[in-house]
Amino acid sequence: MSYRPLALPDRVQLSPERSLEAARAFRDYMRRRHSVRDFSDAPVDPAVIEACIEAAGSAPSGANHQPWHFVAIADPAMKARIRAAAEEEERAFYAGGGGDEWLAALEPVGTGPDKPHLTIAPWLIVAFAQRYGLRDDRRHKHYYVPESVGIACGMLIAAIHHAGLVTLEHTPNPMKFLNDLCRRPENEKPVMILPVGLPAEGATVPAAAKVKKPLVDIMSVF
Repeated sequence: MSYRPLALPDRVQLSPERSLEAARAFRDYMRRRHSVRDFSDAPVDPAVIEACIEAAGSAPSGANHQPWHFVAIADPAMKARIRAAAEEEERAFYAGGGGDEWLAALEPVGTGPDKPHLTIAPWLIVAFAQRYGLRDDRRHKHYYVPESVGIACGMLIAAIHHAGLVTLEHTPNPMKFLNDLCRRPENEKPVMILPVGLPAEGATVPAAAKVKKPLVDIMSVF
């Protein structure tokens, strides 16, 4: 492909007053997003999952190479296999493999090796990062892969929240088992499992998760 400029297809420019209003409304809306571990098994329309992944696929990426792939899983047997493999890795982690400092940092979050959300949630979305591309059985380089996939995953999480659903950012370590289970090629690296669904009745979140750094600690202005 060669460079060809297009007139800006979509313009969402707002007046200064409306811009501030929209920014604050979005900030307040995203503050209502929570990482949830207690899921309902109520079904979610596959079209909703597709739309959320399409939103993630619209993310910016290095050289527009879009170095990601998302595997959406509703099959109970496959979810059970993923849970079993993830819990095996998690047991080793919580038995000491994670190190004392990391385990102590996780204590206020209340996590452990058991991951029932991986089978209860109606959907799992596994995000893969393509370390390099394949075209006609030949490799081609991707650029800024971690940054690009990170942006896409952030947009996916926001889209899930916008759809009225909840998710949890689950990263068992290592995750190589997901390539075989999801039938993904060697050039792809699994980076995250996202259970997706509605929160269970009586769902809770860790109190520590609601403690966010104030603006003065996360922003500098020059």
